[in-house]
Order: sequence, then structure tokens, then C-alpha cells
Amino acid sequence: MGSIDTPTITENGSTQSHAAVEPAGDGQNPLASSNGAPEQMTPEPEATKKRRSSILPLEVGTRVLCRWRDGKYHPVKVIERRKMHFDEPNDYEYYVHYTEFNRRLDEWVKLEQLDLDSVETVVDVKVEDKVTSLKMTRHQKRKIDETHVEGHEELDAASLREHEEFTKVKNIATIELGRYEIETWYFSPFPPEYNDSLKLYFCEFCLNFMKRKEQLQRHMRKCDLKHPPGDEIYRSGTLSMFEVDGKKNKVYGQNLCYLAKLFLDHKTLYYDVDLFLFYVLCECDDRGCHMVGYFSKEKHSEESYNLACILTLPPYQRKGYGKFLIAFSYELSKKEGKVGTPERPLSDLGLLSYRGYWTRVLLDILKKHKGNISIKELSDMTAIKAEDILTTLQSLELIQYRKGQHVICADPKVLDRHLKAAGRGGLEVDASKLIWTPYKEQS
Repeated sequence: MGSIDTPTITENGSTQSHAAVEPAGDGQNPLASSNGAPEQMTPEPEATKKRRSSILPLEVGTRVLCRWRDGKYHPVKVIERRKMHFDEPNDYEYYVHYTEFNRRLDEWVKLEQLDLDSVETVVDVKVEDKVTSLKMTRHQKRKIDETHVEGHEELDAASLREHEEFTKVKNIATIELGRYEIETWYFSPFPPEYNDSLKLYFCEFCLNFMKRKEQLQRHMRKCDLKHPPGDEIYRSGTLSMFEVDGKKNKVYGQNLCYLAKLFLDHKTLYYDVDLFLFYVLCECDDRGCHMVGYFSKEKHSEESYNLACILTLPPYQRKGYGKFLIAFSYELSKKEGKVGTPERPLSDLGLLSYRGYWTRVLLDILKKHKGNISIKELSDMTAIKAEDILTTLQSLELIQYRKGQHVICADPKVLDRHLKAAGRGGLEVDASKLIWTPYKEQS
């Protein structure tokens, strides 16, 4: 089974996919014959007409093959349908989910994209989803889902069904943010007055959003911000990190949540932003500081959570920024003199991201350290919670339980092999450039 390429994000233009359908040779009309005269279209057989009329319009839940942007047909499930302008039975658009792939690729399609000969009866969703998930390779899952750090593990079956029903159709198709036009991935609960807007225009500095380009242009002439509101707590080269207090900048925090939900598929998105600090990573140039991604954390966490939600915006993914954000959350924990851990539950891919970070940090220390070292000492050095250190080393089979205590077995060749498997560490956080006072000391 081949994977679907995710769309590219274009600068100052429309979104395009990596794979395009090949045009007819030499730009000719594909219906023209070799002498230039249009070929006669074959009349549709009567049996085909009857079949079409009997199955149209397609019911919600129908499974059928759909032609995607790569020109190939893929199995989909009809999630929703909407009537077009006329009263013909085929005059519908269909919102479909590509069953092999993540919900972020769900979209509205025209009838002509569907292969009606492949229409099949509805099968049990749970069985079907289980089969397709088994058919996907680990590489495909990572490619489609690699930006996710939180999943649906906290939801029971009824809550998950309710969540999927409420968020099943993307309400906003694209956004414009700075110099990028970006295809959205998921539903976000914008206020009702934006229900009829397929595209929204965001101010990249204050994150106010508008329905029309002209509104954004008028806003930009008045907006004084050239960076996120709040304190700049880190600058290294062209990278800056800003700390935004959700209580002091409530509208910005809420707008950030609306924006983030377009690219995060989980229910636990907090709109009571007073309780959170937002750490917004920016690339800076002479036009201002442009948001790359962010993470949030609770001001006071009894569970020692040092990160609640994390997102790298699509134009900036696969550049090491996600790893940078994780590393930065631990640098804050070190400054606080606390151990930290990401908010639970973690999705499988979220755990994969963190396990990679924990592996790189811990094994770097074990390679350089001479003599014995305890898990508590590792925790004090790294701000990683002892339980996370223990499970990481156990997963690497680097720890044994002898005479009532855990003993770390650090063979240099084994450490090198695990470090290579963990991959590159992404962008480095220069702790000397972090100028920050923990929140508790500001109150």
C-alpha cells in the first residue's frame, strides 16, 4: 500500500500537493483524436444509468473509491454530504475520510471523483479501522502523525464517538498566516459567525482572525505588534522564544488555541487560558518575529507536568523545531529546580518523540560519565522524572535489577547503537541565552 503525500504549503499562493496528475501529452485536448477532431463520447449504458439513480445520492457511511490528488483511487468513507444548487440526485458534494490515512486528509469531493462501481455496503467501523491500521507501515503512521503529542487515550468509547461526531467535518479549509497559505487538518470550534468561512486570515503577530483579505490589510495598518505579546525570554541567532501569560493576554491565548486546534486532533484543548503560560517560538527578521510553533504549560501542576500542548506549524515541520520545544521545556524545569514530565496521556507517537529525547540526553551523559551513577543523579542533572528515566532505560535493556536495586549497564558499543537509532537531536537550546524567572517568583 502506498502512502499519500501530504500537501505542501505555498508562499503567497494556493496549496499544492507533491504529486500531480499528469496532463495529456503536449497540452492537447485529451478528448481529441489524432486528426484534431473531437472523439464521440460513448453513450452511458442503460444499466449504468439505473445503478447510478438507485445509489444516488450516496448515504452517509457509504464506502467507495475516490480519486485523490495523486491521480490514484483510494478507499474512503462518506462522512457528510451537502446539496448543491440544483435538484438533481447527483448534485451533492461529499465529505470523505480516506480510511488508510489520518483524518487530516479528509476533504469535500465532487461526484466525478468517486468510482460508483466500487460502492459497497457499510461495514463495522471498528473492524474496518482495525484492519486498515494493521495494513499501514510504521513509516506511514509516523509520516502522517509525526506532529502529534497527545491522543484520545483519555476518552472512553462513548466520549470518543461524541468527539468524532462533533468534529467530523473541517469547518475551515485554509488559513493565511504571514506569508503562508496553509491547508488545515481538523475542525476547530470558531465562533458561530465564522461558520460560513472556508478561509480565515490571521494576523501573524496578535493572531486576530478575519473573514476577508481586505479586513486583514486594514488591521495590519493599525496593529502595532511585531512579535507575540509577553516577554522575550530567549534569543539565539534568529530564534526567539516569548512567554505569554494567558491571564494577561487572554484574547491572544484563545486565538492561539483556535489556531492550534486546526492542526491538533484531540479534545483536551483548554479555552480557560488564565491557568496557562504559552511559550511561542519565532523566527525573526527585519519584518518582525514570525511564529514557528509553541508549547503551553500549566502555571501550577501538582503532577509536575512541564508541557501541556505542543505544535509546530506545518510550514516549519521537519526542521527540528519540535525537538527544540521539548528540550526547551526541560530547560525551564532546570531553572525551576524541579523535575518535569509531559502531560499524560501521551499518544504512541508522542511517546516516540519523548522517548527519542530522553534516550539522547541520558545516553550522552552515560557515555561521558566515569563510574557509577544513580537514576536520582540522572534526574537531578536532566530534570527528567525518575519514572521516565527508568522506563526509557528499561526499554533499551540498559538496566537490571540486582540485590534490591536498579543497576545501569552502559556498554559503550551498545550506547552508540542506541544513540544512532534515536536519530538527530534537532536544534540545540543554548541555556546561556535563557533569561527567565519562574512564574511562582513573579507573584
